Amino acid sequence: MSITVRLLTTDDMAAYRAIRLKSLRDHPEAYASTYESASGKPDDYWTQTLEKLSLFGAVNKAGQLVGLAGFMAELGDKDRHRGWLIQMYVDPALRGTGCAMALVETILDYARGRVLQLHLGVWDQNPAAIRFYEKAGFHIYASDPRAYYWGGRFYGDHLMVRYLDEAPGKNQND
Repeated sequence: MSITVRLLTTDDMAAYRAIRLKSLRDHPEAYASTYESASGKPDDYWTQTLEKLSLFGAVNKAGQLVGLAGFMAELGDKDRHRGWLIQMYVDPALRGTGCAMALVETILDYARGRVLQLHLGVWDQNPAAIRFYEKAGFHIYASDPRAYYWGGRFYGDHLMVRYLDEAPGKNQND
């Protein structure tokens, strides 16, 4: 695998929009946002998202954005120790190559020193993704059986966490 992971900037707006829309179109069950809603957003929406969030992209040798992962910190007085891994996506041709792990490790490195634990939500009917996140040191701490309703059906989510202030795999009191 020959990819580089880097922080995206507003100069990446068009590439970010394209990969985000592809992720929403191809895997609607995996995200809270919908393709239909996102595809109608103007350029300034995408630029502002890149300014507000810490979004990292996996870029191949040809300079194409082939993977995406984001970090979002909680801002409240009592929950600012928590961050979220968001918008995770890897082009299907690169799954199983280490690209996804490179993105997650980048987010973990970025989160250290900013938060004490990193959370994520994963579709409960995606065992490959659940195994992947477990391999990355996350564990399930809760399930939300009807987290989303779209297309006339409910979708459940598992909530997972990795504590950054202890060794991976060791569970604190959930």
